[in-house]
Amino acid sequence: MPTGVMMEWYWWLAIMLVLIAVEAITLDLVLFMFAGGALAAALTSLAGGDITLQIVAFAVVSGVLLGALRPILLVSLRKRGEPLVETNVHALAGRPAVVVQPVSEDAGMVKLAGEVWSARVVGDGVLEVGTDVVVERIDGATAIVAPKQAHAG
Repeated sequence: MPTGVMMEWYWWLAIMLVLIAVEAITLDLVLFMFAGGALAAALTSLAGGDITLQIVAFAVVSGVLLGALRPILLVSLRKRGEPLVETNVHALAGRPAVVVQPVSEDAGMVKLAGEVWSARVVGDGVLEVGTDVVVERIDGATAIVAPKQAHAG
């Protein structure tokens, strides 16, 4: 077996291990699917496939795992009854915020989790400075908010 083939195999193995380690932190079940693709690429390398074939194997297997296996695993996790912990911007939904610049359907600013975010109001109207609001969702880099009373009712 040529030396180059062995080195490619080791690189794919290293990529797979890094992806698994990061997946253990994020728990998104995305990087784990890419780790499966890296394993397929490593096996392709060991079988003597060139780098193009290895990359194709990585892409195809990762895509199939993401499209077919990940949704099944997510459904299985949700059926266990244990709530999945939302992270990043998804974790901001339901959090309180305060209007720091009037918020309308088009523009505004709120202080959310210690940071100032661009914001839009749900529905019509304008929320004045100092109004307590609740984040309904995050749309890109914009918090979509509702007055605290409207959210509670």
